[in-house]
Amino acid sequence: MRGDVVLVRFPHPSGQRGKKRPAVVVQSDTYAGTVRTVVVAEVTKNLTMKGDPACLFIDLTTPDGQATGLLVDSVVSGLVLDTVYADTIDQTLGSLSPALLQQFDGCLKVALGVT
Repeated sequence: MRGDVVLVRFPHPSGQRGKKRPAVVVQSDTYAGTVRTVVVAEVTKNLTMKGDPACLFIDLTTPDGQATGLLVDSVVSGLVLDTVYADTIDQTLGSLSPALLQQFDGCLKVALGVT
Protein backbone atom coordinates (compact mmCIF):
# COMPACT_ATOMS: atom_id res chain seq x y z
CA MET A 1 0.00 0.00 0.00
CA ARG A 2 1.08 3.56 -0.63
CA GLY A 3 3.14 4.85 2.27
CA ASP A 4 4.24 1.40 3.42
CA VAL A 5 7.86 1.11 4.48
CA VAL A 6 9.08 -2.10 2.90
CA LEU A 7 12.27 -4.11 2.67
CA VAL A 8 13.15 -4.64 -0.98
CA ARG A 9 16.14 -5.55 -3.08
CA PHE A 10 16.85 -2.08 -4.41
CA PRO A 11 18.61 -2.25 -7.77
CA HIS A 12 22.08 -0.78 -8.05
CA PRO A 13 22.39 1.99 -10.70
CA SER A 14 25.11 -0.05 -12.43
CA GLY A 15 22.58 -2.80 -13.11
CA GLN A 16 24.13 -5.17 -10.58
CA ARG A 17 21.95 -7.03 -8.12
CA GLY A 18 21.97 -4.39 -5.38
CA LYS A 19 21.11 -5.04 -1.75
CA LYS A 20 18.05 -5.26 0.46
CA ARG A 21 17.17 -1.93 1.93
CA PRO A 22 14.11 -0.08 3.17
CA ALA A 23 11.99 1.88 0.72
CA VAL A 24 8.65 3.66 0.77
CA VAL A 25 5.90 2.68 -1.66
CA VAL A 26 4.89 5.81 -3.59
CA GLN A 27 2.71 4.23 -6.25
CA SER A 28 -1.06 4.70 -6.00
CA ASP A 29 -2.98 1.77 -4.51
CA THR A 30 -5.22 1.87 -7.59
CA TYR A 31 -2.51 0.12 -9.59
CA ALA A 32 -1.56 -2.48 -6.99
CA GLY A 33 -3.64 -5.24 -8.58
CA THR A 34 -3.18 -4.25 -12.21
CA VAL A 35 0.60 -4.13 -12.64
CA ARG A 36 3.34 -6.40 -11.34
CA THR A 37 5.64 -3.51 -10.48
CA VAL A 38 5.76 -0.99 -7.65
CA VAL A 39 7.32 2.48 -7.60
CA VAL A 40 9.36 3.01 -4.43
CA ALA A 41 11.51 5.75 -2.91
CA GLU A 42 14.85 4.87 -1.37
CA VAL A 43 15.34 5.20 2.39
CA THR A 44 18.84 5.92 3.64
CA LYS A 45 20.46 6.32 7.04
CA ASN A 46 22.83 8.88 5.47
CA LEU A 47 21.44 12.09 6.97
CA THR A 48 23.38 14.52 4.74
CA MET A 49 20.16 15.15 2.73
CA LYS A 50 18.16 15.85 5.92
CA GLY A 51 17.42 19.51 5.10
CA ASP A 52 16.77 19.00 1.39
CA PRO A 53 13.16 19.91 0.43
CA ALA A 54 13.01 16.80 -1.82
CA CYS A 55 13.73 14.51 1.15
CA LEU A 56 11.74 13.54 4.24
CA PHE A 57 13.54 13.16 7.57
CA ILE A 58 12.26 10.30 9.75
CA ASP A 59 12.89 11.04 13.44
CA LEU A 60 12.59 7.86 15.50
CA THR A 61 12.07 9.82 18.73
CA THR A 62 8.53 10.63 17.51
CA PRO A 63 5.53 8.26 17.41
CA ASP A 64 5.23 8.86 13.64
CA GLY A 65 8.90 7.91 13.21
CA GLN A 66 8.52 4.77 15.31
CA ALA A 67 5.52 3.66 13.22
CA THR A 68 7.78 3.37 10.16
CA GLY A 69 9.50 0.28 11.57
CA LEU A 70 12.91 1.74 10.76
CA LEU A 71 15.75 1.09 13.20
CA VAL A 72 17.64 4.40 12.90
CA ASP A 73 16.84 8.01 11.98
CA SER A 74 16.59 8.03 8.20
CA VAL A 75 15.81 10.08 5.12
CA VAL A 76 13.29 9.12 2.43
CA SER A 77 14.57 10.52 -0.86
CA GLY A 78 12.18 11.87 -3.44
CA LEU A 79 15.22 12.02 -5.72
CA VAL A 80 15.90 8.27 -5.80
CA LEU A 81 12.82 6.50 -7.14
CA ASP A 82 12.77 3.12 -8.78
CA THR A 83 10.35 0.57 -10.12
CA VAL A 84 10.71 -2.90 -8.67
CA TYR A 85 8.78 -6.11 -9.21
CA ALA A 86 6.14 -6.55 -6.52
CA ASP A 87 7.47 -10.02 -5.71
CA THR A 88 10.86 -8.54 -4.72
CA ILE A 89 9.29 -6.89 -1.67
CA ASP A 90 10.54 -9.00 1.20
CA GLN A 91 8.41 -7.62 4.03
CA THR A 92 6.55 -4.57 5.31
CA LEU A 93 8.35 -2.90 8.20
CA GLY A 94 5.75 -0.22 9.00
CA SER A 95 4.20 2.78 7.31
CA LEU A 96 4.30 6.54 7.05
CA SER A 97 1.61 8.23 9.10
CA PRO A 98 -0.89 10.33 7.14
CA ALA A 99 1.03 13.45 8.26
CA LEU A 100 4.39 12.07 7.10
CA LEU A 101 2.88 10.85 3.83
CA GLN A 102 1.48 14.33 3.18
CA GLN A 103 4.90 15.83 3.89
CA PHE A 104 6.52 13.33 1.53
CA ASP A 105 4.00 14.21 -1.19
CA GLY A 106 5.43 17.74 -0.95
CA CYS A 107 8.95 16.34 -1.23
CA LEU A 108 7.96 14.43 -4.37
CA LYS A 109 6.49 17.58 -5.91
CA VAL A 110 9.78 19.39 -5.33
CA ALA A 111 11.85 16.47 -6.65
CA LEU A 112 9.72 16.02 -9.77
CA GLY A 113 9.03 19.69 -10.42
CA VAL A 114 5.23 19.33 -10.36
CA THR A 115 2.71 21.67 -8.76
